[in-house]
Amino acid sequence: MQSLLIQAVYENGVLKPEQPLPLAEHERVQVSIQTMAGRQPSDPAASRAKATSGMLGWTGDAATVERLALDPEFGIEESP
Repeated sequence: MQSLLIQAVYENGVLKPEQPLPLAEHERVQVSIQTMAGRQPSDPAASRAKATSGMLGWTGDAATVERLALDPEFGIEESP
């Protein structure tokens, strides 16, 4: 049995994978669902902020570091 880890969005009663799947038409699969609570799966900036939190030894709360990470004022484009 081959295992795949994918991200999908649930819309109108249907799970929609974010990328094409390497499956044959009508191939039967077993699905395990793990929700991604606390962020919008389609927001890559939020995903990066959550994935890298804790790397700098931050002692504040996650909401503050996420706000700082996503604030355009602190983006790379604003760097000198």
